[in-house]
Amino acid sequence: MGAMTKSEKVEFIQSTLDQLYPETPIPLDHSDPYTLLIAVLLSAQCTDIRVNQVTPALFQLANNPRDMAQQRVEDIQKIIRPCGLSPAKSKNIHRLSEMLLESHAGEVPPSFEALEALPGVGHKTASVVMSQAFGVPAFPVDTHIHRLMYRWGLTNGKNVEQTERDAKRLFPREKWNALHLQIIFYGREYSPARGLKLERDTLLQLCGRPSEIRKWSTA
Repeated sequence: MGAMTKSEKVEFIQSTLDQLYPETPIPLDHSDPYTLLIAVLLSAQCTDIRVNQVTPALFQLANNPRDMAQQRVEDIQKIIRPCGLSPAKSKNIHRLSEMLLESHAGEVPPSFEALEALPGVGHKTASVVMSQAFGVPAFPVDTHIHRLMYRWGLTNGKNVEQTERDAKRLFPREKWNALHLQIIFYGREYSPARGLKLERDTLLQLCGRPSEIRKWSTA
């Protein structure tokens, strides 16, 4: 098989991921936009598994902005400590809950601009909430997506902003919300950052940039 063009790669990646992951459940346990927002905020530099271990106790304490704003920051911090960065995250959770009450009638706003104005909510967190809670096409780029888009030769890997722009340009808009989860699932299962087995990683074998294929075929 000769080298694929970018558009051939995009088609092949899309069809392979659709076969492997026809369903795209959100890996963070939540019940509504607010609990999703809190779970995504907690997931910064923390695994989804650990977040899902911590959120039941947190949401038992408070699962809506009004109840959360009435908690002491120290009590929130005690619960979320296993997620790391707990001093900043607990303050952000408390303050954003207050701001939702002050400015948004206690509801999570379905707007990138309004979400990114909340403390602790960056573009990636806002993108996850917009795509998964409100169905608005977005392409949140995490480390898996950044790594795989580079390995497949679809972006130059300079930064996540460039990777997001390239992903949005290459993949059809109506596929973005499912696709960003499919790529994350694939990265975890077949194309990890370390200890990659080339014979298991079909997409790298067939779509990978030559330097990446060489790197892992000799590893």
